[in-house]
Amino acid sequence: MRLPRYAYGHKTRRSGLGGLLRSRFSLILVGLFLIFLYWQANQTEVPFSGRKQLNTVSIEKEVELGQQSYVQILNQEQQQGNDVLCADGNTCDGAEAEYTQAVREIGVRLQRAAIELEQELLRDGASFTPVADQFDWTYYVVDSSTPNAFCLPGGYVAIYTGILDITGNHDGQVDTDDISDLDKLAVVMGHEIGHALAHHGAERVSQQRVVQFGQIAVGVGLGDMDASQQRAIMQAFGIAAQGGMLAYSRKHETEADKIGLDLLVRACYDPREAPDLWERMGQIGSGQRPPEWMSTHPASETRAENFREWMPDAIAEYERRCGALG
Repeated sequence: MRLPRYAYGHKTRRSGLGGLLRSRFSLILVGLFLIFLYWQANQTEVPFSGRKQLNTVSIEKEVELGQQSYVQILNQEQQQGNDVLCADGNTCDGAEAEYTQAVREIGVRLQRAAIELEQELLRDGASFTPVADQFDWTYYVVDSSTPNAFCLPGGYVAIYTGILDITGNHDGQVDTDDISDLDKLAVVMGHEIGHALAHHGAERVSQQRVVQFGQIAVGVGLGDMDASQQRAIMQAFGIAAQGGMLAYSRKHETEADKIGLDLLVRACYDPREAPDLWERMGQIGSGQRPPEWMSTHPASETRAENFREWMPDAIAEYERRCGALG
């Protein structure tokens, strides 16, 4: 009769799932696999591009967060001495009124284009919840030298006067001559609205959650490992996660550029202004920019080239809808 192996002094091998889970690295793999399943289960399609995105935030929650952030940002700007032009209770005339009127004029045309674009996609068979006709579209101009603009979920738009020279005469000063031609400013606003329509904010929040889950899984799996080894592994995980987030951020920017261009031609703004705008953008702080792969945004040269690639279709669509370009 043969004795069991442990009778010969051999250690018993742990087998099955119980033994597998006792391995710290197996714990990490199981945790990451569960995160992968979570990622796959929460994929939706961006109707404007067909790209799959992770989104675990409801539209209602996204809009609520957008509104809260909008109020907070505008309040902070006012506390820092940057007036919100033509806001409630503020006198609105002269240049302030002209800037605000120009921004709101562009906004109204682009939001109509957004509603039209979503309806076209629905008629073509896309399956998604349209938001453009539900947003509480709001437009304010912030008197600040910072060249900035944004559109938060819910249609909350802010344009900073510092960007008007870039989209206008580009002569180093901001005045009402900068809004005599609104095509370049429409490029900027279309891009920012594109972010909101594609739920990029909700996608970033969802991705950050996944990164946090991953950090927890790795941390649990490391267990009682030497502290220096833990730090090295967590640092490597952090670098990898950051690289992934940056890549997605650049995808968001390119996607918003394309959506903005689609809105631009539907609103009958000249799409040919887009490449020139991004060439101008590239002149700002060109010697201080990180390499593209380390940046949240594609290089301005890349964006200008993208617009040139898209331009034949954009011009054809513009002329079909709006007439011949001069």
